[in-house]
Amino acid sequence: MLTAALSHESLPRVERALVVTAHPDDVDFGAAGTIAHWVQEGTTVTYCIVTDGDAGGFDPAVPRSEIPRIRRAEQVAAAATLGVTDVRFLGYRDGSLTVDMGLRRDISRVIRQVRPERMLIQSPERNWKRIPASHPDHLAAGEAAIFAIYPDARNPFAHPELLQDEGLADWVVPQVWVMGSPTPNHAVDVTEFFDHKISALRAHESQTAHMDDLTDRIRDWMTSGAVLADLPEGRLAETFQVVYI
Repeated sequence: MLTAALSHESLPRVERALVVTAHPDDVDFGAAGTIAHWVQEGTTVTYCIVTDGDAGGFDPAVPRSEIPRIRRAEQVAAAATLGVTDVRFLGYRDGSLTVDMGLRRDISRVIRQVRPERMLIQSPERNWKRIPASHPDHLAAGEAAIFAIYPDARNPFAHPELLQDEGLADWVVPQVWVMGSPTPNHAVDVTEFFDHKISALRAHESQTAHMDDLTDRIRDWMTSGAVLADLPEGRLAETFQVVYI
């Protein structure tokens, strides 16, 4: 059965974008090229990383107590390669993330602080074709983020302490980009930002130092995205489900 190619038309630039992911490095695997493109366009991008990735890492010689500090520093360095300087960490435990009112409130707080016109989140839907994209923490972060987008952050009566104690008024996020979605509908041609993506991923040394095939692996993924978007041969793309609320 034939399916329509993903849209790859450029969407209007926004002033502010907020990215919410479960772990350090998630945004770089899923969307570093797109983030670099947004920054080049003039969008101010903020990262909100829910956990410190403390269950990650491959070197048994590194004390587990050091992993949160290492991974935070790696994410800050990776963000800097793309021109992102505002990186916020919520400090939840890696591997045990659940969707509860505390997490919804904490993401809503960042939404009301940043007041983004666009958000990039992980998919709350399991992708049976790409199970690693559907890590339980990814699913939980995606679900909590979309709950924070709607209805929490826009509802002045949700999490009343945010307004009463912190002076954070409600905010409507009109546009959501979902990475790792099983049903993408949009692609971004990021061929010119491929080196930026690899640099960002290499900044996560604790996660990628052992990947001798990283560049080829990422190029293959992005080539597949370009094929889905019916882009010319040799182009590279990242894919998303774009939703307007």
